[in-house]
Amino acid sequence: MSKRKHKAPGKSSRKGIGIVELLDMFPDEETAVKWFEKVRWPEGRHCPHCGSKNTKPKPGGKPMPYRCSDCHEHFSCKMGTVMENSRIPVRKWVIAMYLMSTNLKGVSSMKLHRDLKVTQKTAWMMAQKIREGWKEGEGMLEGTVECDETFIGGKEKNKHNSKRSHTRGPSGKAVVVGMKDRDTNKVIAKPVQARTKEAVQGFIGENVSQKAMVYTDDHRSYIGLPFEHESVNHSVGEYVREQAHTNGIESFWATLKRGYNGTYHRMSPKHLGRYVTEFAGRHNVREFDTIDQMAFLAKGMVGKKLPYKKLVN
Repeated sequence: MSKRKHKAPGKSSRKGIGIVELLDMFPDEETAVKWFEKVRWPEGRHCPHCGSKNTKPKPGGKPMPYRCSDCHEHFSCKMGTVMENSRIPVRKWVIAMYLMSTNLKGVSSMKLHRDLKVTQKTAWMMAQKIREGWKEGEGMLEGTVECDETFIGGKEKNKHNSKRSHTRGPSGKAVVVGMKDRDTNKVIAKPVQARTKEAVQGFIGENVSQKAMVYTDDHRSYIGLPFEHESVNHSVGEYVREQAHTNGIESFWATLKRGYNGTYHRMSPKHLGRYVTEFAGRHNVREFDTIDQMAFLAKGMVGKKLPYKKLVN
């Protein structure tokens, strides 16, 4: 009898980076800054104030090593990104990007605190800012799309009796709606206010093209979807009927919940959207080489600001 070949995890064509290799690639601050500048300015450095390419290094110019000859402003590679006004070295930001890109269940702020030698408060802030890099722009799902919803929150039995809802169902949990395009493997997900027809269909309508074929379960919030639409009846044990199923998006929910239960243990409703964005963004670039995953995240951090006051208020 021939032995069954074991299928190794991951894609054989995808090139990963080990932690030792990462530290060899970025041994100091200078190499990290050069890499980030190359990602941010692939066609040459330009001023984040006026956009001019007429810039030059400024002797002894820390923390603003460049000067624009047109608007006369000083700047660094951090300016105009989520790293703006941060005293944390770029090298530590790059290592944090690597850790958050390569850990499928996420990285806790306590681990970042220990690995980067920063305070837990600083590590938490860095992680929240880096998550902004996974936010993508416009782009409708146009192929065969699975839509589903899940609930994020602690179990009622684990709460103090005074905080329990004492009702059946997922009371007290946040609702997250997601959709996955089978053709591109892209996932879009977001918390919504409630599991209502208006909230669920509103989010789907914003992200799914009218040309798409949509598959859902039989929940009433999907009744009347303005797409070519089929559903499977979970309430009677039907989970697959030919091409009709939601197994792909449910697999994504499983990864999100492994991160919730195994890494974060709690995702506050206030910041839940960023955690969901992180898991969707990481899923969408899983086919990339590790350095390309990091570059994708670095590019996404440009043009976004998240001041600490805005983050905590």
